[in-house]
Amino acid sequence: MIKCIAVDDEPLALEIMEDYIRKVPYLTLAGKFENAANALHFLQEEPVDLVFLDIKMPDITGIQFLKSLKYPPMVIFTTAYGEYALDGFNLDVVDYLLKPVPFERFLKAAAKANETMSATQQKGNTVDAAWLNDYIFIKTEYKIIKINLEDILFIEALKDYTKIYTQNLPVLTLRSLKSFETRLPADKFIRVHRSYLVSLNKINSVEKNTVMIANQPIPISDGYRDRFYDVINRNS
Repeated sequence: MIKCIAVDDEPLALEIMEDYIRKVPYLTLAGKFENAANALHFLQEEPVDLVFLDIKMPDITGIQFLKSLKYPPMVIFTTAYGEYALDGFNLDVVDYLLKPVPFERFLKAAAKANETMSATQQKGNTVDAAWLNDYIFIKTEYKIIKINLEDILFIEALKDYTKIYTQNLPVLTLRSLKSFETRLPADKFIRVHRSYLVSLNKINSVEKNTVMIANQPIPISDGYRDRFYDVINRNS
């Protein structure tokens, strides 16, 4: 299933997108928003795979919205203005839909998103040997460091870096948090927040929306809470 949202300042356009999304078996609608600010707040708490995004909106355009995302999901632009097609190409969006959007054209764009997501997942499953062992090699600014998985406490996404907290010193790397989530063993590490991936073995306690690791409180956001507690309950 592809989890998606629709963002458009026109209520009628949102209704059409909602109707189209519900007709496609592999799409599931997580939310619809009439302004970019509310959509941005939602994405900060609950990750999605795909955004159907209008370009011409008040306050902030769809292009500005997309550029503001550090780790953008797949995007399909929806607009009545054909002159923005080049911007969509340069921003590497999945597709560009001109309003009014026929369902057949929408279906073609959805299929492209499905193919893109499948290709990304297959690529993520092609894991090099080091990640299958009990250690990883991380390239930092000056050298390559070997880190034992057992030494990792948690991993935090910062503005331009990802910070790996270990039982020794923290390590900064340009590798994205998403790459760690995809390639580290799922039975040992779990995402609890858009900015945090934690080692299950290093959790000292859990209270409501907070995980404690080495006296460090780590937030659990709404988008990851259910899966986290499912894992915790299976191991309790």
